[in-house]
Amino acid sequence: MTRPDNSPYTCNEYRQEMILLGLQKRLANPDLSTEEKESILKEIERVTRAMGMD
Repeated sequence: MTRPDNSPYTCNEYRQEMILLGLQKRLANPDLSTEEKESILKEIERVTRAMGMD
């Protein structure tokens, strides 16, 4: 698979996307404590920055 700029879609990019999806799924859990939510939000921010989506 290639992207519009013809660069290949890498395994690392796929891995980061799966991590992001997992974090978003965890964030949807209504039983999370405030601390857990904050931790997950910080990790989502870190992953999106690493992916260049910030």
